[in-house]
Amino acid sequence: MKNSLKALREARGWTQGALADRLDVSRQTVNALEKGRYDPSLPLAFRIAHLFERPIEAIFEPDTVPAP
Repeated sequence: MKNSLKALREARGWTQGALADRLDVSRQTVNALEKGRYDPSLPLAFRIAHLFERPIEAIFEPDTVPAP
């Protein structure tokens, strides 16, 4: 899953550790999210969206879009 988490974090001048503290996750989790190695749980995705005041789909983009 692609995401804009790193760009959003850097735009605020936050370190991965600072973002991790705000999300109540580890810095390693933030790193894995930013590199696309880990997909967030739905509750974590909602916390990220709330923190950055954007809809989830404005932050996360699936690798493939399912057919209708």
